[in-house]
Amino acid sequence: MKKDPTLNASGCKDMTAYIAMQRASREERREAGIKPEPAKVYICSPFAGDMEANAEKALKYCRFALCKGKLPIAPHCYFPLFMDDTNPAERELGLSFGLRLLYECRELWIFGGRISDGMKREILAAKWRQMRIRQFSEELEEL
Repeated sequence: MKKDPTLNASGCKDMTAYIAMQRASREERREAGIKPEPAKVYICSPFAGDMEANAEKALKYCRFALCKGKLPIAPHCYFPLFMDDTNPAERELGLSFGLRLLYECRELWIFGGRISDGMKREILAAKWRQMRIRQFSEELEEL
């Protein structure tokens, strides 16, 4: 299991030291000419229902995030290539894998006006992790 970088040597949360180390690390990378990695954002949009149309929309949302300089993470774009979303056991497995990927992201971006059951779980997980959450319309306008 990965160690929480916000904990100090005593095992206590120490955000001041963590932030100072992050800033120093960024400065060292900048001085060495190393470009920062793009922030990972989790693309949260409906999939169930009209899966073909929803997958197409999710790809559009990924492109939007990419154009904003982000690294889009959208499990519902690629899990269905090898998992059966109509099989309840595989759907549940896919949702749990998606949550694991969500935890690697900096932000959750919600797209569209309809919040599906799967999206509700992702949003609750992001809130629990105190992630930044942004919401966009299907037309890619921030709400």
